[in-house]
Amino acid sequence: MQEIKKIATGSPWEDIVGYSRAIKIGNIIEISGTTAPGRNEYEQTVAIIENIKKVLEGLDASLDNVIRTRIYCTDITQWEKIGKAHGEYFGKIKPVTSMVEVSKLIDPSILVEIEFSAIVSQ
Repeated sequence: MQEIKKIATGSPWEDIVGYSRAIKIGNIIEISGTTAPGRNEYEQTVAIIENIKKVLEGLDASLDNVIRTRIYCTDITQWEKIGKAHGEYFGKIKPVTSMVEVSKLIDPSILVEIEFSAIVSQ
């Protein structure tokens, strides 16, 4: 059986809801929906990706290993702000992605939430 490595970041939500920020099994990394404070969609997207860079580094990976992002936002008309920030990090990597509008996220100040999937060499 392959080793399963679970990563926690200390977010209060992790214990309340009962989840791991990231799980690595073999060469696959799955990262939970991640949010970050910020004044607008662009700032939140940048902060989320910066936080995930650190999580990936803790798993001997990087943004270059990301193969998929799933973006949830509360106002799809702001897609250009979100897309601009995403493109600044992933413009050359080009993972598959989706961006969908949801009616709300867990806190009214949260405008963007992103999930990540990555694959690393074994």
